[in-house]
Amino acid sequence: MAVLLLLLGACAQVPPEQASPAAESEQAAPREERMESQPLKYLKGRNIKPQPTRPLNVKSRCTHRDAVGTRTSLNLQVKEADVKTFDARVDIPKRGACRFSLKQFKQVAKLPNVLLEAADGSGCTVRMWEQGPRVTIAFNKCPASCEGQAFDYLWPIMVEAKSGRCF
Repeated sequence: MAVLLLLLGACAQVPPEQASPAAESEQAAPREERMESQPLKYLKGRNIKPQPTRPLNVKSRCTHRDAVGTRTSLNLQVKEADVKTFDARVDIPKRGACRFSLKQFKQVAKLPNVLLEAADGSGCTVRMWEQGPRVTIAFNKCPASCEGQAFDYLWPIMVEAKSGRCF
């Protein structure tokens, strides 16, 4: 008998509630929420200034070997954002080597970053920029300059601007 009552109770319908006029007006007009830009909490109170845009000046003739055995050799001279010398070789163990030379590229931009594009139209670009006391040399779309799959493992080259040391 109790089971029958439970089944009947489950089938019963509850009459719909009448919406109050105040609730109808709230639903009709969407509420405006004001969003304000807030600084990220880890940046709050820090005095961070943007990197100044100035012509790149760096000279480096260096070699470096990292912990996994990647060997970098670089000969670079950039004076007033004009690339005078650029030869780089990165040997990646068990992957191959990547080679870059200024004669393969044409300089297409000086500011805010030095930009070299491959003269053969392959889309390979080399970008150089100042990052605090260091200069970064990054490679994009350059698998043709590398053996095998070495380009998949190629990281940017970092140079200390004052000393010319690379890592």
